[in-house]
Amino acid sequence: MKLVSLNCGMPKEVLWHGQNVTTSIYKEPVHARVALRTLNLDGDRQSDLTVHGGKYKAVYCYPIDYYCYWQTELPDHLLPYGSFGENFSVEGLVREGLAEDSIHVGDRFSVGSAEVVVTQPRLPCYKLGIKFGLDDMVKRFLKSRRTGFYLAVTREGDVGAGDDLTLLSRGPDPVSISEITRLYVAKEYGPEDASLVRRAIAADALPDSWRTYFQEKLNRLSN
Repeated sequence: MKLVSLNCGMPKEVLWHGQNVTTSIYKEPVHARVALRTLNLDGDRQSDLTVHGGKYKAVYCYPIDYYCYWQTELPDHLLPYGSFGENFSVEGLVREGLAEDSIHVGDRFSVGSAEVVVTQPRLPCYKLGIKFGLDDMVKRFLKSRRTGFYLAVTREGDVGAGDDLTLLSRGPDPVSISEITRLYVAKEYGPEDASLVRRAIAADALPDSWRTYFQEKLNRLSN
């Protein structure tokens, strides 16, 4: 996997349905090496820290292979790298199926002089709709199953376009990002789903908020 474009952006105010909204979804490519720190990249900030950012969402990755799909879906939009709010536009993941099928919670990578770990899929908020001027963009994004994924920083360092993301390790009995998303939105669990959820909960890299959510769903299943 290779980092093709490194994208950063600061909070900005935009008008949406008559309301001023602050968002950091507008990212632009950076043509220099950048320090990757525990909470974010230098020159990149999240706007609403109640739902964005934090150590489990330091970096958002999105495969460039998906841009062809979205160009067909959104023919009237220009789609430069960073269009989906990603920090890392990456290639080399999509061979068959979706990238999220082959990336797992707990996968550890080196990139530049830093090291990172996969923590969760992206669940987009309404600001993705603001970016594209489409009220149904969040629904379309989730339906596509092309969510991308977040990284936590396990070793700070510097990164830049052209760096390889090299797999260092994969946790025991891992659960893929696509399965995490499916289990999140599923209204009911079968026996195999419940087993997958227990495996997900056991992953050290899974954020506590996800672990709590899944445990509550399991508890309802057993009652």
